[in-house]
Amino acid sequence: DLNELLMMYIIQPADKKEQYFANMIDKAENRYFPVFDKVLKDHGKDFLVGNQLSRADVQLLEIILMIEEWKPNVLAKFPLLQSFKARISNIPTIKKFLQPGSQRKPRTTEEDVAKAMKIFR
Repeated sequence: DLNELLMMYIIQPADKKEQYFANMIDKAENRYFPVFDKVLKDHGKDFLVGNQLSRADVQLLEIILMIEEWKPNVLAKFPLLQSFKARISNIPTIKKFLQPGSQRKPRTTEEDVAKAMKIFR
C-alpha cells in the first residue's frame, strides 16, 4: 500500500501535489513505519521474516530509499528502521547495486509521466 502511495505521487496534478505529499509523508511516518518498526522489535531478528533476507526486506529498503529522496530525515523517529536500512544496504550485492551509476532506477521525467498518463487514463 505504501509503495503504491509513493508511486502515485509523481502523477498527481500540480495543484494537488503539495497536499498529496503531506498526506503521503504523514501516512509513512504515522501509519506504516510504526508497524514495520514494531515487527522488527517483536521479531527480534535482523530481518522482517524468518532469519534471512527475503523479498520483504528488499521491498522495505526500496520504500525507505524512495521516501528519503523526498524527505531525507523521514526515519528520524525510527532507530530500528535506521539500523535495518544500514544493515540491508551493506549486504555486498545490495551495496554494489546502490552505488552511484548503478541501474537502481532512472529518474522519472515529465515525458515519462505524460506517457504513463496517456496509457493508464
